[in-house]
Amino acid sequence: MTEPEIDYRAAFRAAPTPLALLTTELRFVDVTDAYLEVAGRPREQVIGRLAYEAFPDQPDSERPSGVRRLRQSMERVLATRRRDVMAVQRYDVEPEEGAGRWEERYFSIVNAPVLGPDGEVRLLLNRLEEVTRLVRTKGGGAGGGRDGARGRDGKRGGGRGREDRRPTAGGARLESDLLARADELQHTNERLREAHSRERHVAMELQQAMLPTPDLLAPRDAAVRYQPASATMNVCGDWYDLIDVDALHSSVVVGDVVGHGLEAAGVMGQLRSALSALARAATPPAEALNILDLYSRSVPGAESTTAVKIHVDWSASRLVYSSAGHLPPLLARLDGTVELLDRATNPPLGLLPEGGGTIEDSVAFEPGDVLVVYTDGLVERRDEDIDRGLARLADSLASHRTAPAEELAEALLADLLPPEGTEDDTVLVVLRLDRDDTG
Repeated sequence: MTEPEIDYRAAFRAAPTPLALLTTELRFVDVTDAYLEVAGRPREQVIGRLAYEAFPDQPDSERPSGVRRLRQSMERVLATRRRDVMAVQRYDVEPEEGAGRWEERYFSIVNAPVLGPDGEVRLLLNRLEEVTRLVRTKGGGAGGGRDGARGRDGKRGGGRGREDRRPTAGGARLESDLLARADELQHTNERLREAHSRERHVAMELQQAMLPTPDLLAPRDAAVRYQPASATMNVCGDWYDLIDVDALHSSVVVGDVVGHGLEAAGVMGQLRSALSALARAATPPAEALNILDLYSRSVPGAESTTAVKIHVDWSASRLVYSSAGHLPPLLARLDGTVELLDRATNPPLGLLPEGGGTIEDSVAFEPGDVLVVYTDGLVERRDEDIDRGLARLADSLASHRTAPAEELAEALLADLLPPEGTEDDTVLVVLRLDRDDTG
């Protein structure tokens, strides 16, 4: 039995919910019939027009600008790619464009992004729910539109079949209190968003300052990536370090601090600096993690941090590695097989055996093999087992293993990260193990 063809535009317009689709310039491209009914406008007066042109504020109104707040909400959605729920808003609506008559109406509004295949916002979905009747009921039967204006049906009161009732003193006070509380909530939300935006900016600047470019003596084929989480403050827990100790030895380090925000950024900076110093002193991986573990016990917030350190011996074509609770690095072979480097996994920092006991292991590599080290944001998803993410990464690495490091890094991110982003940071280090790079 074949599935019937679906006219999605017709289905959208027939939806019983007031919905509108707008471009990123905030221009209407389609609306449901229910939206037009609530707005009291024919389709031709809406489609193709900017939101603030189709539904402007009442001229010379002393009320806070509902149109301005709607525009700010939509701009937040464009900037964050996340849904924005507005507090109950009062709008003075002109049911018939140009008639000069305005109705006092109340709406609950949600704006949501419609993402394209690349994860960028392509359209905005605007959902209206009129709560005028509810507000007036709670307000003790407040009357109709401003100055007794007639509604869409020609009756006074601005509502379909509604009687012209003057508000009682108690009802007017309750209505005024409700609007004041909604207005206060809206301002509070805006201040919180601004504060979060400032803190995120500071955290991102700090993150970038503490994640240096690779310090390589030889022209190695390498790439590093840091992808912040999509949530407002989910940044600054992950770090990497890629350096040449000398012409024949390199060090690769990736770590992940528990937590997010500025506090995690501070912890990350201390641990990264300490482990980078140990790497430059050519400290073997297991011993370096032992020393870092002792140091971490004096750093508040460092407990349960994961880290992996890999020592690359170019002359012996060998990797020596040790992990403190971190996800296993991957080694892609020329023949297409992908090996998990998981034979030297120890507990996270703060839980390593005191006085030593950290294990390390080694593995040989061939020219053209590729080493990939990463953090959990690349492979972990809330609704699936971690093994599925690791298998997905291994498959992607096997498919793209012959690409240069920069192209390979981009391909892995494209294959592994969902368009809407992730709830955790992602760090990725790619190093092609070509001995000829040493010259």
